[in-house]
This record gives sequence, structure tokens and C-alpha cells, in this order.
Amino acid sequence: MTASADTDHKRRGGWLPGQDDLEAWIEGHRERARANRDRSLHPSVAAFRHLFDTDPVIRMGMTRMIEQVPHGKRYQKRHIDDVDEYFSLINEVLTTAPAFSDGGMVTTPFAAILDWTMATPAGFAVYRDPKVNAALKEVLDAWAEFLDSPASLSVISDGPDGWKSAKAQQVVGMDQFEHDPDDEHWGFTSWNDFFIRRFKAGQRPVAAPDDDAVVVSSSESTPYAIATNVQRRDEFWIKRQPYSLEDLLANDASVDRFVGGSVYQAFLSATNYHRWHSPVAGTIVRAFVQPGTYFSEADAEGEDATEPKDSQGYLAHVAARAIIVIEADNPVLGHVAVVPVGMIEVSSCVIGDDIVPGRHVDKGEELGFFQFGGSTECLVFEPGAIDSFAVQAFPDPQRPALVHLHTQIATAARER
Repeated sequence: MTASADTDHKRRGGWLPGQDDLEAWIEGHRERARANRDRSLHPSVAAFRHLFDTDPVIRMGMTRMIEQVPHGKRYQKRHIDDVDEYFSLINEVLTTAPAFSDGGMVTTPFAAILDWTMATPAGFAVYRDPKVNAALKEVLDAWAEFLDSPASLSVISDGPDGWKSAKAQQVVGMDQFEHDPDDEHWGFTSWNDFFIRRFKAGQRPVAAPDDDAVVVSSSESTPYAIATNVQRRDEFWIKRQPYSLEDLLANDASVDRFVGGSVYQAFLSATNYHRWHSPVAGTIVRAFVQPGTYFSEADAEGEDATEPKDSQGYLAHVAARAIIVIEADNPVLGHVAVVPVGMIEVSSCVIGDDIVPGRHVDKGEELGFFQFGGSTECLVFEPGAIDSFAVQAFPDPQRPALVHLHTQIATAARER
């Protein structure tokens, strides 16, 4: 890996605020949950609670992960006091949409609630358990249903915590996006409709549209890592988190083509664009969604839950993700794999209905989108296909550079 950053990218990407603001949000959410303590658990949460009550191994793990969250002066308040509160806090999320906040914004409330438990010894195991992930998927699907409904539009308002507020519009750069300024909710039909808003025509022109040697960014994102000589199988769970093609690509038939090649990975900010586009012109070979974990973290990055480390390389191998393999028009590039990864509560990687095998796509054409949460994306190239990359992975860790959609990120080799 040519570069990476020793930082917590959930926070760097704007998905969770600094610790003081996160604690304040948790306390407010706890008060809302207590005020609604008589509300029945949503069926998906009740099913998760039933799993806890009836599976002794899961009950042991979940109980221990809450107990293992450390105390100390750097830790102001325990996020979760006990299992009852764990389910109560989750239940409260299912009828709320992420609100804007200048500084204390929590766009991924499940991650905020589970943050500390995820990085405990027991939590590392719990969130890898297939039964737990199946239960969490039902919960996340229920939240997605709410976020797809008009009831989620309450935060698309001009109040201080609304996305139409002057500060929110500045942060989002709303003037770049398609919307109806005269409509009460900007013309959006739900929170998810707002989240996957499109750029206005002309906002992100495709670099060198007629030059097949120019590879463009497939998302509006910040470079995380560039790796070369990537192996078929590697120990992606260790501290340096190398890429393991067999696991990253879910044993796709194209794996052999990419052994010894390169991977470019970038992450998307909470307030930016969340659609993915083709980095090259070519023909779709395969396009599918690979189920995975939702709240698993790389324990090799450290067991101190008060300092959660980045796990993006690890997550690219285990989280829910789309895998789209494209045969580039440029024969030197060969096949290119686009792997959008749904980190934490992004259980929704939606591939476009027309992105099917045999379909030709232009460079910059839309492939699909994320919904409701934090996300990262990998581009995988064959060995010898790339002459040079035009971007760096975190040249300045304190001020990571956002790479706009359709910007040139690499140049193909002249020949192989």
C-alpha cells in the first residue's frame, strides 16, 4: 500500500462528530428513548431482542461487549448502560431521519449508538456473527423503509437542524444539486431521495471523454489508499490491512485477471454526492450485490474503544458491497472492477436496473448509488494496466483533498 492515514475515517468523513458532540447527541437520544419507553419495540427490533434472549452465545457476547466498554477521564459517559437500553436506543432510531447539526452532526445514528461496543473484544466477535448480522439487516431494512417514506421529510426544513437552513446549504453546496427551491421539501419525496440527489447538468464534466487512456473518479470522494501488486489472497484483517482480491471480489470469476494489479480506494463524506459512475468506457461483464457485515471493525487496529481506528481496508472485504466488472474499451486496461462498499449502516448498495451484462456504458455514466450512511469505494485494475495515478492517498492527513466526480485519477499504460 503506497499510502494510508492513521485516523478514524468515520469521523474524518463526517459520519460521526468529535467525542464531546457525540456524547451530547447520545444523551439527547437517550432522553428521547426514555420519553417513549412505553412504545412497543418495532417487529425487527423485537426479533433481534428474541435472538438475544434465546441464543446463549449471543447473549453472552452482547452482555460482555457492553460491560467491556472502558471507563476513564477520556470517556465522559457510557453510551449504553445495559441490554435493555441497547434495544431501546436502536428502536428510537427507526422513526427518525438524520438531522443537520453544525459540528455535532450524526448522519449514522446506529454507528453512534454502537460505536464503543464495536471496538471491544466481545464486540469484534458479536458483529461478525451471521445471526446478528441477519437480525441487524432486518432492523436496517425497516429504517430504510422509514427513510423512503414522506414521514422522513421532517428534517428537510429551514429550522436550525434542518437541511434547508443557511448553514446546511453552505455545507452541502446545495446550489450544485438539482432541487426545487420553491417547494416545501425542495421537491424531494423522502430523506433517501434527498440523500441520493443528483448534480445539476454541467457540474461535473467528464475528464477527456473521448480519451480511453484517462481513468476518472467514479465518485465524489477522498483518496484513502493506493495499493500495487495486490495478491489473490492476503491477511486483510491484520494491522496494515492489505487487499485480498479473492475476498474483496467475493470469488468472482475475474479474480485471476487482477492478481498483481492495483487497487484505488476512496471514501465518501456524509454531505457529498452518493451515486457511483463508471471510471471507463466499456461493457458490463457482471454486476451483483454481495451481502456482508454491517458493524464489524478490524480488531488488529487496536482494542481501546476510546480510540476507534479506521477499518476501511478491512471493511472492503467483509461489508455489504456491490461488485461491477467492466471490460474496458481500451484493451490495455482490460477489465476494471468497481466495488462500492456499504460501511456501517449502509446496507443498501443499489445497482442501476439497466446495469446488466452486455450493456455498454460510457465513461462517467451512472452505475448505482448508496443510501443512508457511510461509504467507501474501490477500483481494481489489472497488472500493468495503469501507467500512473494522478492523485495521492492523503498527501496531507490533516487536510485530505476531495476528488470530484469525473476527475482524472489515473492514466492507462500505452501497452502491456
